[in-house]
Amino acid sequence: MESTEQNPLQGNQTPLMDFILLGFSDVPDLQEFLFGVFLIMYVIILMGNSLIIIITKVDPSLQTPMYFFLRNFSFLEICYVSVTAPRLLTDLWRPNRSISVLACATQMYFFLVFGFTECLILTTMAYDRYVAICNPLRYPLIMNNRLCIQLAVSCWVTGIPAHIGFTYLIFSLPFCRSNHLNHFFCDIPPVLKLACGDTFMIEMLVYAIALLVVTIPFMLILGSYGKIISTILKLPSAAGRAKAFSTCSSHLMVVLLFFGSATTTYLSPKSSNLTGTDKFLSLFYTIVTPTFNPMIYCLRNKDVMVALKKFLLKWIVL
Repeated sequence: MESTEQNPLQGNQTPLMDFILLGFSDVPDLQEFLFGVFLIMYVIILMGNSLIIIITKVDPSLQTPMYFFLRNFSFLEICYVSVTAPRLLTDLWRPNRSISVLACATQMYFFLVFGFTECLILTTMAYDRYVAICNPLRYPLIMNNRLCIQLAVSCWVTGIPAHIGFTYLIFSLPFCRSNHLNHFFCDIPPVLKLACGDTFMIEMLVYAIALLVVTIPFMLILGSYGKIISTILKLPSAAGRAKAFSTCSSHLMVVLLFFGSATTTYLSPKSSNLTGTDKFLSLFYTIVTPTFNPMIYCLRNKDVMVALKKFLLKWIVL
């Protein structure tokens, strides 16, 4: 493993075999505390989303397109967080934080795929709310079972082939600098920092793809909610307006949290060095936001709360 500790002058002689994830090693006194906090968050994500998947599957009143997509979203959240959280917890507990180049590329690939899938599912959920509120009479006809399955499958598979080539392009670069990766997972910016040569074109490609992946879905969501709000304001009764808005407020909060943190991380101007601020922003959209999502959907959705109470009472009685 001596080749991984080479200095930049030696880097062009031996190919890099692994990285060392620095993570939060700059705060050694907080390792155990951070491990406990992140473990609690990860358990909340797993249990909260699993509970949503179960109750939206078994409760007859939740067999609608909205909860079908929510079930997909909850499963996606489990996959998305599981790409980074287990590794983060492991690295906080052990002194050896090395990760092979292949494992690093695999982690980056699945992180990108699941992140892109989340953008698409959030956009699909916004479209579902648009049809339900703006075209309520045609809603069962438009959002039929076949279309829902087609939309869900499209969300899950669209990013798979594109990100294979994109990840290969990044890791085909020569890495001749230090193997110390100043992050807690293999994200694009810190990996590119270690590549030798001119990475300007790759960085511009990353920026362009991020702009498309983040901006287009977000603009579609904004367009849907523009029409939704316009329709809600035209409803004659205050009770009707409150009920209509309550069906989409949870989704809107999740959208703002996810896209807000992702935009700040990938589309904001970068300094010459990866700072601790960037690391904590990444932490926000990889773990913190997914922790709140099950709470948002449960606490702000009366139908889910009623189904949850029935489900828990049933198990308590048993």
